Order: sequence, then structure tokens, then C-alpha cells
Amino acid sequence: MIEKRPFGRTGHDSTVTVFGGAAFMFGATQSQADASLEVLLEYGVNHIDTAPRYGDSELLIGPWMREHRKQFFLATKTSERDYQSARDQIRRSLDRLQVDQVDLLQLHSMAHPDDWDQVFGAQGALEALVEAREEGLTRFIGITGHSWTIAAMHKRSLEQFDFDSVLMPLNFLMYDNERYRKGFDAVIAMCKKKKVAVQTIKSIARGPWGITAKNRNTWYQPLEEQADIDRAIHWVMGRGDVFINTVGDRDLLPMVLDAAGRFEERPDDVAMRELMEARSVTPIFGIAT
Repeated sequence: MIEKRPFGRTGHDSTVTVFGGAAFMFGATQSQADASLEVLLEYGVNHIDTAPRYGDSELLIGPWMREHRKQFFLATKTSERDYQSARDQIRRSLDRLQVDQVDLLQLHSMAHPDDWDQVFGAQGALEALVEAREEGLTRFIGITGHSWTIAAMHKRSLEQFDFDSVLMPLNFLMYDNERYRKGFDAVIAMCKKKKVAVQTIKSIARGPWGITAKNRNTWYQPLEEQADIDRAIHWVMGRGDVFINTVGDRDLLPMVLDAAGRFEERPDDVAMRELMEARSVTPIFGIAT
């Protein structure tokens, strides 16, 4: 079984691997979704993270909730930036998920300063999330984002509002970049002080698709060999202070969970650099500055 850790100050012990609902973004059927649920149950995964922008993901997860709601910490997001649109989207998500309440509502992909100004301003989306918490539609509020600059944006957000969770990319290649590492570590320090949960994404990213024929339901090219996935997942798990949102490819999902279930120790930098070189790993967000 996969290790569990306190998910920040929520009182919930979540598996280190959080199921990423983006796995249902590209044309999954209900039977395929149900098969993924069986994999989650097999490995004891007890935390699901989805979003309206993940295609029919919420709709496909909804039927599970009738039987398994108590087994999962359930999170979704809103990608809307103004109060009314976010308010409406939150209620649609509850209907699609067939629940009266989610455990965590998150502001989705908050990486651009213009979005930030709108969301945190008067009649911004944050007001809708706070209202949802007051009305019992969610218990906690989080924020997510991608890109090289997201750590700096999260720092700004945490200074503005007392979020319960953040989400940002983490893999060896990104962390090896001095600027990203400093920003990431600064956010980690803030989150530890405030007991804010930190979720990470892109742990098994290999690079952009480029000229390579796309054969996976991921927007980046992933590592595909079990030994490579083991090394990448174990490197992130070895920190001990973050969670891993699982890959968006259903066929790779069991491999990621299998790696997490066998975690014993963190590979060192030498082993990770060997992996980077052997698989020609490159940045998925362009060139860092």
C-alpha cells in the first residue's frame, strides 16, 4: 500500500499519490473510468483531484461517489476568474460529481498576473470560493498553477490569502534550475509554517512532444519505462513534504502507483542525472530564465 501523510491542516491523511482526474480528459468511457477506480482501490489511493477543464472527468467520477464518497478526499477546481462565473461553475461541479460538498475547491492555473488581479479583486472568483466554504459546499480552499514562475505567484497568493493547499510542478530537471529551486523552496517554507499542503505535478515528464508521435494522454511526453518511473517518483516522494498528483495517462497510472507502493529510498543526484541524460529529458515549459 502507498504511504499516507497529513494533507496539511485538513485533518485528512492522504496517500502520497493523489489521483489526477485529468486522466479522463481525453475521451474516457465510463467503463474505463470504473477500471481506474478499481486500480485506486487496489493501491489504497484515498484522494481524488479533478476539474471542470478535464473534459468529462467530473461526470465520470460522479457515479463513484454514490458508493465510495467516504473513501476519498475529493477536490475540484474553478477556472473562472469573476465571482458570478465561479459561483455558477462550483455548483455545476457539485451536480456533475453528484455530491453536496467537496473537501477542497481550488483556483485553477493561477499563473498570470492579470488573472491574479481579477481573482483577488472585488467580485473576483476568490469571493465565490469563500462563499462556498461558508455555505458548506467545500471545507477547504486551494490554489494551483504551472510554469517556471508559479512559485513566485504562489508566494504572492499565500501572502494575500490563507490557502489550505497549493499545487505546482516538481521534477528533478526543474528543481535543478537554481531560480526555480529557490522559489519552490521559499513556497515550501511558507507552507510548512502555515501547515499548508503542497501538491506537485509533472513528476514523470520527459519533455514536450515535439516531432515525436503522441501516443499518451498527456500534454507532455512522459517517461514510460517502469525503472525510469520508479526513479522519478521515488525522487519526489523522498522529500517527505509533498504529494504527487498522478499522470494523465490511464495506462501509466498503475505504473506510477506501483512505483509509489515500492518506495524505500530517494535516488541521489548522480542517479537522477544519469536518467536525465539517458532519456534526453528536456524542459516542458520552455527555457527557464
